[in-house]
Amino acid sequence: MTISIRQAISPAEARSFDTTALRENFLVTDLFSPGAIRMTYSHVDRTILGGAVPGADTLTLDAPAELVTPTFLARREMGIFSIGGGGAVILDGREYPLPVGDCLYVPMGVEAIAFSSANADDPARFYFVSTPAHHSHEIRIIAQSDANRLDIGSDSDANRRTLRQYIHPDICASCQLLMGMTMIADGSVWNTMPCHTHDRRSEAYLYFDMAPDARVFHFMGEPDETRHLVIANEQAIISPGWSVHCGAGTSNYGFIWSMAGDNQEFTDMDMVAMETLR
Repeated sequence: MTISIRQAISPAEARSFDTTALRENFLVTDLFSPGAIRMTYSHVDRTILGGAVPGADTLTLDAPAELVTPTFLARREMGIFSIGGGGAVILDGREYPLPVGDCLYVPMGVEAIAFSSANADDPARFYFVSTPAHHSHEIRIIAQSDANRLDIGSDSDANRRTLRQYIHPDICASCQLLMGMTMIADGSVWNTMPCHTHDRRSEAYLYFDMAPDARVFHFMGEPDETRHLVIANEQAIISPGWSVHCGAGTSNYGFIWSMAGDNQEFTDMDMVAMETLR
């Protein structure tokens, strides 16, 4: 189990970054490694992004020393998505099978967390996000069919996509964490365009379901000072509240989004007019 630390970056700093500095501060490339749990702790809303790939042995998620807490969720909550293989999450000794495309909400106070694969030759791949919490809600499995489904975009704008809200006030109670999944339709490439910001909340994105040679060009930065990052499969973006967040791919793809901050209003967005983008 490993964890790396990312500091919060101001827009003034980001304006001066070259490609290497942008990638070092906002792109997470090493979440998934066979037989390991890899995490990145961001000081943007103290969000932890993690990946677990259990093999023949179960992987246990302990509290890293950096949290200075007896257990990982002593003061946190988390959401877990299954993105590959078959497996289960074990919470305080109880097993929760998690099919690909489903999500598990884990509240503050759960003490023992572990990940297992049904078949070591086709290991499960779990992506999780954890944020600070102040209250313990119920453990919930949210199946893909139970999520709020929004079909948005159009073929003519090359942005037809299906957005599903999993950890959302209408579906599953949480303290501040919101999570969902967006799948880009075949023949479309754009996500979240026209773009927006929301300084009350930060976001994180895991891009996945991509061919090895496919790439997504993720756009970030202030609306009048945009930058881009080239993203490969199963890489994640840390998106502070001051930054736009949208992208276009060389083919269709999916991404798992999470939010943390002052509110849980999904529609809390400051829209950016296309003519103001630079």
